[in-house]
Amino acid sequence: MKRYHLASAILFVLALSPFFESVAEDGGDKKEKKNYNVLFIAVDDLNNDLGCYGNKFVKTPNIDRLAKRGVKFNRAYTQFPLCSPSRSSLLTGLRPDVTKIYELQTHFRKTLPNVVTLPQLFKNNNYYSARVGKIFHYGVPGQIGTDGLDDPISWDHKVNPKGRDKAEESLVKNLTPTRGLGSALAWRATEGTDAEQTDGMIATEAIKIMTEKKNSPFFLAVGFFRPHSPYVAPKKYFDQYPLASIPLPKEIPNDLDDIPEAALFTKPAHWGLSVDERKEALRAYYATISFMDAQVGKLLDALDKLKLSDNTIIVFWSDHGYNVGQHGQWMKQSLFENSARVPLIVSVPGGTKGKSSGRTVELLDIYPTLAELCGISPTQKLQGKSLTPLLKYPDAIWDKPAYTQVRRGEIFGRSVRSERFRYTEWDEGKAGVELYDHQKDPNEFTNLAKDNAYLITVAEMATLLKKGFPAIE
Repeated sequence: MKRYHLASAILFVLALSPFFESVAEDGGDKKEKKNYNVLFIAVDDLNNDLGCYGNKFVKTPNIDRLAKRGVKFNRAYTQFPLCSPSRSSLLTGLRPDVTKIYELQTHFRKTLPNVVTLPQLFKNNNYYSARVGKIFHYGVPGQIGTDGLDDPISWDHKVNPKGRDKAEESLVKNLTPTRGLGSALAWRATEGTDAEQTDGMIATEAIKIMTEKKNSPFFLAVGFFRPHSPYVAPKKYFDQYPLASIPLPKEIPNDLDDIPEAALFTKPAHWGLSVDERKEALRAYYATISFMDAQVGKLLDALDKLKLSDNTIIVFWSDHGYNVGQHGQWMKQSLFENSARVPLIVSVPGGTKGKSSGRTVELLDIYPTLAELCGISPTQKLQGKSLTPLLKYPDAIWDKPAYTQVRRGEIFGRSVRSERFRYTEWDEGKAGVELYDHQKDPNEFTNLAKDNAYLITVAEMATLLKKGFPAIE
């Protein structure tokens, strides 16, 4: 009975105090929406190796303080662990099987010419919509300083900084020289200041826009490039991580024996790198996280200085997670937890602060959430679900799983994540099936798909998977 009383109480609170409305002064039924600003912070290739997510080795003081200002989602997932498919999905509010974006070359308007993107929705509703850096897809590092696969109709203003990291690209050390820099384990510890780097310039330009537009509602999208490879940052951030102290992820003998071949992106395991080389790569990845974190700190400081914190919603997200050696895998394009799971923090003025939600949510949910918080009606049917109940009460009843997919040549891997299990089918099961019990096995070392004790769970999760991907029924 307590469960139902709690649910009723939550609904009562939500009904009385929605974020985006305030009762008119005359006490009548008329409502007026709150003109919140939106600071929309996108990060490229960032996993959950952050202090506020429990990693006490990686230094992220500014992201940690943002988490204290809002709600941190512990089980947030990308729809596709690759930059353009993920961003196209989030920014249109539609799943990859609707956008039909599965790679890095096709613009989503080729398949959805009339779709209204998230920033475009705000622009159409009298917000100043601006982009600095990477929001829609850019090839990194090749397209830094260009528009990449931008969507011009989404913005009133755009800025494409290009810093010292791009100018000194030839000096980068590539530990995997057969791979291009954007998909290589490659790094450089630079001389000079943060402000000379592309991400430092992005922070500077974003603060200029906040300053100029502080008296009118804005949707400001700030897209940082780091920690995307090549891992480039000023030397002082590398100095925070002595090479000998770098902790590599746990591995076990014969780990890959029960994993379908299609599940593996990095072949051979670790691309043949030695332990020392892996530490070198991971050190560089962590250094660029700390560098990016410092730029986030500049944005938070500017909000406070400009007295914008009390009317600005902040959303912090990464387009997908990132493997750093788990199962011998690196980077994205896999359906393991480290690749599919993303950091997601939402801070709403006057809302819940310093709390975590363990519910399974998706990047797809950001679009309807921001629309609801700001009292704007989307012009198309969205496939995500507003997170506003969880922003008010992070442990609210919630029965929505999270779906992630990836493409391997001509076949797809499709995965569903509940709060306890991850279930994955490759080529509709013909190329392999995986089931992991995160309650007992958070590192996904044991594939239970063929374990007779989990036959019922496999059947239930397979049914749940088909609900998220109806085309495969």
